[in-house]
Amino acid sequence: MGYKYSRILLKLSGEALMGNRGYGIDRDVVQTIALEVAEVARDGVEVAIVVGGGNIFRGMQGAAQGMDRATADYIGMIATVMNALTLQDALERLENPIPTRVLTAIHMQEVAEPYIRRRAIRHLENKRVVIFGAGSGNPFFTTDTTAALRGAEINAEIIFKATNVDGVYDSDPKHNPQAHLFDHISYDTAISKGLKVMDSTAFTLCKENNIPIVVFNLLKPGNIKRVVMGESVGTYVGNFCLLKD
Repeated sequence: MGYKYSRILLKLSGEALMGNRGYGIDRDVVQTIALEVAEVARDGVEVAIVVGGGNIFRGMQGAAQGMDRATADYIGMIATVMNALTLQDALERLENPIPTRVLTAIHMQEVAEPYIRRRAIRHLENKRVVIFGAGSGNPFFTTDTTAALRGAEINAEIIFKATNVDGVYDSDPKHNPQAHLFDHISYDTAISKGLKVMDSTAFTLCKENNIPIVVFNLLKPGNIKRVVMGESVGTYVGNFCLLKD
């Protein structure tokens, strides 16, 4: 089918699942994401997903309101499992279902499998979509960092960070209409410029393991397939850039 990558990790924010709602899960949005993931999975691409929980509970916001930070982060991890199960349900309820496994870093044996690296890789080899829930299982780490960590552990060729903007800008395009969109950028530049599309720990992990990142707009239909095929969509972040930063 002309896909450039055979094993990918897709990072979805919790906010991506709530659509235009102010909170929770929009089933139509989840269905759309499931259809796009299913299309590449049916063509043989091995797909792993890390999903956030910000549509339900964000640990840092809880801490800002006076909660213990570790406790707030654990609550946020549980929220990611809710999202992971929702996405699994959508994939397995398609007209042509996609076998899916949810693996969690916090044991919840009644609803999901525990995260074991070799098990995750085996599921991918058997063409099951793998969804990682509960973050890294540790407080004080973001799901972006989890995506970088899991990407390295499963030997993903690339990480796709799905957002609601077209890629990485030098400033917030929602507040600055003159913001510049990067086609290519290095990890070091992303870190030094303080670009907030991913946290510095995630960028550093990807740099050390030479895992490129593509930041792209999830809201444009067909973009998941386009980025997996290697089309010029969004911003490529890596050790080597075709264009100057």
